[in-house]
Amino acid sequence: MSNDRHNPDIARTMASAVAGDPVKDARRDDDRDAAGERQRIDDRDRRDDRERIENRQRMDDRVVADDRPTPIFAGGEGDGYRTQWDAIQTGFVDEPRKAVQEADALVAVVIKRLSDVFADERTSLEHQWGKGDEVSTEDLRLALQKYRSFFERLLKL
Repeated sequence: MSNDRHNPDIARTMASAVAGDPVKDARRDDDRDAAGERQRIDDRDRRDDRERIENRQRMDDRVVADDRPTPIFAGGEGDGYRTQWDAIQTGFVDEPRKAVQEADALVAVVIKRLSDVFADERTSLEHQWGKGDEVSTEDLRLALQKYRSFFERLLKL
């Protein structure tokens, strides 16, 4: 029992009792501090979870938007090829052999042009890198998006 008097918590409690002061239990304060800290951590975790969910939703929205096929040909070039194709199909009724020959030629032109579009894209990026220019992440994202769109279409053939 004599050792109890040397315990600071007991000595403080005894001194408070003698003075008539309310007894302050340091353990309760510690428990309250720990509970408050746990609450702050829980709040921060919930906030982080909300941010992760919102970021994931933004990414999902972006992926959906990015899943649309990217136009490979600029301006009305693709429309011009489609118009030529429509004329070839219409001509099939009167001259089937000629229509097939024209279709073959048109497909060859489009494939060559397609190859040129990707070669130009690659050359442009390589030129910027060769000069030491910094290619923006957005330019690279658009290039990769175009490649992905074309690649996915190829696999669906």
